[in-house]
Amino acid sequence: MYRKDTNQVFRPANLRCGRTPRGSAPRKRQRNRNHKREPRKRNTRYFEVNMPDIKKDSNSDLRSQLTAFKETKLASLKEQLSAQKSRADSLQSAIKAKRAAFIEAEEQKRLEEQQKAELEALKLKEAEEAKKSKKKVEAEEQKPAEELKPEKDEQPVEQKPADKKSKEAKPEKVEPKLIPTDKENIFIEIAPDGTERKVYKELPKPPKTAKPDASTGKGESTVKTRNFGPNGYQTQRGPKPQGNTNAPRPAGGRPSSPISPAPQPFPPKPNTPKKGGKKDTSNGKEFDGSKKMNKRDLMRKGYMDYENVTYDENGEEFVRSYKVPKNRGGGNSATVVIENAVITTDPVAIKTLSEKIGKSAGEIVKTLFILGIMKTINDSIDFETAELVASEFGIRLEYKPDVTLEETLTAQLDIDEVEDLDNLVPRPPVVTIMGHVDHGKTSLLDYIRKTKVTAGEAGGITQHIGAYTVSLDGKKITFLDTPGHEAFTSMRARGAQVTDIAVLVVAADDGVMPQTIEAINHAKQAGVSIVVAVNKIDKPGANPDKVIGQLPEYGIVPEEWDPQNGVPIVQVSAKTGQNVDTLLETILTVAEIKELVANPNRNARGTIIEARLDKGLGKVATILVQTGTLKIGDFVVAGTSTGRIRAMIDDKGKKVKKAGPSTAVSVTGWDDVPEAGDRIDVVADEKFARALAEERRLKLEASKVHSTAVSLNDLFDKISKGELKSVKLIVKADVQGSVEAVNQSLAKLGNEEVGIDIIHSAVGAVKESDINLAETAGAIIVVFNLAVDSRMQALADQKHISLIKKKVIYDVIDEIEKAVKGQLAPKYREVSLGSAEIRELFKISGVGTIAGSHVVDGKIVRGAKARLVRDGKIVYTGEIASLRHGKDDVKEMQRNFDCGIMLQNFQDVKVGDIIEAFEMEQITDED
Repeated sequence: MYRKDTNQVFRPANLRCGRTPRGSAPRKRQRNRNHKREPRKRNTRYFEVNMPDIKKDSNSDLRSQLTAFKETKLASLKEQLSAQKSRADSLQSAIKAKRAAFIEAEEQKRLEEQQKAELEALKLKEAEEAKKSKKKVEAEEQKPAEELKPEKDEQPVEQKPADKKSKEAKPEKVEPKLIPTDKENIFIEIAPDGTERKVYKELPKPPKTAKPDASTGKGESTVKTRNFGPNGYQTQRGPKPQGNTNAPRPAGGRPSSPISPAPQPFPPKPNTPKKGGKKDTSNGKEFDGSKKMNKRDLMRKGYMDYENVTYDENGEEFVRSYKVPKNRGGGNSATVVIENAVITTDPVAIKTLSEKIGKSAGEIVKTLFILGIMKTINDSIDFETAELVASEFGIRLEYKPDVTLEETLTAQLDIDEVEDLDNLVPRPPVVTIMGHVDHGKTSLLDYIRKTKVTAGEAGGITQHIGAYTVSLDGKKITFLDTPGHEAFTSMRARGAQVTDIAVLVVAADDGVMPQTIEAINHAKQAGVSIVVAVNKIDKPGANPDKVIGQLPEYGIVPEEWDPQNGVPIVQVSAKTGQNVDTLLETILTVAEIKELVANPNRNARGTIIEARLDKGLGKVATILVQTGTLKIGDFVVAGTSTGRIRAMIDDKGKKVKKAGPSTAVSVTGWDDVPEAGDRIDVVADEKFARALAEERRLKLEASKVHSTAVSLNDLFDKISKGELKSVKLIVKADVQGSVEAVNQSLAKLGNEEVGIDIIHSAVGAVKESDINLAETAGAIIVVFNLAVDSRMQALADQKHISLIKKKVIYDVIDEIEKAVKGQLAPKYREVSLGSAEIRELFKISGVGTIAGSHVVDGKIVRGAKARLVRDGKIVYTGEIASLRHGKDDVKEMQRNFDCGIMLQNFQDVKVGDIIEAFEMEQITDED
């Protein structure tokens, strides 16, 4: 509410809430003046009850303690200050001494340089004086250039000998000497006192020869002159000669109007403007080189000598001029004909072949197209094809292999190996952990590395390739964390041996599984030492003794049974870490027995463990250095990839500048992403690295065309030649019983010459690892009662790996038995049919070259085998594609008949070649 009389807000009693209304003075508290305020009592009951044994410190005790603390602190600070002051004084004195020594050295250096400069200046001055004195002596020895011979009309004046008095009275005058220079009419004048100066002296001009009179034949002649005067040319003509005055054309010249020597130029004219032209600013001065003038103008004005002026037989003067023929690009240059060419590489690039045989790359590609070979100018061809192309152009091509860069690198590595013997030091072992899925491989490695990465991996399967280094009592061990068995298949197929020891992990509650057997076979094939780790011994139901009893069935004999050749077995738990240190000690013991050594003081050599394209870092490769030391800035080559080391990161994520043997680092600086398993080498420079990579690329292209992978045909051929002593097989079957039956049956097929070696057998379909193992070991895969995936079949065909797919065991036995006995590849012998001589060639557009031949012996049969012989050498071996007699196609032609023969995919036939027809006949056992 609002009260108008007081201008205040009035609140009812029930809304005041104990507050004073606005505008009203606060109520004063009424005090009793006689009331005395009692002092507040301190509650000491807490100290009396809870802290009866603690005595209270007095203020004097606190002050004394604080004073003592301050004095102690002040004394320590003074000691530190004095120590730092003395240290600063010593440092300052040392700096002053170094500075004084540096200044003294710089002053000494400056004095030495000054003395050296003064000495050089003195030597230079002496050399100049000697040169000047020598020049004066030579000038005195030369005759004066102005002493000319007296003319014929002048007679020498006889002089009477003068008496001694006259000679003494009149001394003989010494003329200055003139020395000619490289410029005409310029001489160096040497005075009697030795002073020199340049002078200009004109030499007499050549005499004029008068033209004889043709009518009289006398020596008198009339000279035609053309003088340039103030009014232009003024020609003075003499009497016109009688008769034929045509003179013959001088050799090497052209007829020109006779001219006389140019007269002396007129006196300078004032600068007067000419009509229709520019103002003449020469003002009678000498010739300005910036103005262009022809030869006649130069001669007319007296600026040109008479070197180009000659005289014809009539005595007339003319200027010789030679016309230089223009080079219009064609010219008469001789064409170089190439008959023989040599190449040093096989295969050879088409561009290189073009340079060798002198033909364009387009012509070579066109010739290849005619021969049925599709190539581009950037491709390469083998020597046989190149030789065929060269023969099309009539050029004989030879192959003389030069020392390749690969051989140069190998020789250098051999030298390094010999030099390593004195610098070898022990290196850490490289260990690979293998085993069945979920048997604890990654968990064991994680415990060793003291990290946990298993939880982040999908399905418990390793998702990446890595290499890690751990230490035990100062000794290092490098572990490779590889998915599957890449360390023994893909890498070993490229010739890389990266692993020293293989740790085979077997679960104590699961026993030996198919992938365990596969890992054992891979390790044995690689020839590395094996250490068995029986894992999960902490789980309920674990039976390590059962696992140890299963291992001898697969060739793993425990060390307890055979101390000499047995395999160490350690029971561990990756979860609790039980006996993990014992496993590491066992690995170090095996490594010590193997005596693993390397030379760190040589160029590095290693293997690519992993390669990838990173968004941030670019092309990255994980390298395991096996020998030498890898440093930043090294030029490296790995397969067909090159690069220069820019940065190296170790397994702990730290940047390092160098990496020694058995060390894994991640490297950047590659031009291309290398392939895992490639060998990496440090080379001298980038040029050698790029050339070596290009050489390997060409060799790789050739190997794709001529694959050397093992197939059944190669196997039979090697057996027949006695080159193969054992047949390596990989057996894959549907069940374990089938695997055992096939293995037992195939093991009985070996004989004294050829044996059967089953390097791997397992249950299940053919996998990529099986094909890689077959490619590495040169084995054949036997697939029993199983279907082969189309992708695996395509991969096997690509790598030329033979798959024997059978559903009956007897068919498998028969197939391998024939291969072992060499009966599957039949033997043939050649039976001659006849021969024909090429006497004429017919080129038909759209068809090719038809060889008009005469049958000399036997008969020529269409479709039969044929060879073309030229000068006693076999040029072609193939088939007869077409045989015609006149316009009719015939099947065969007998002796003494003429026919037209066309060879299959061959057009380079010549007159005089011999075509021999033959057929291959199979040899039976009765023969």
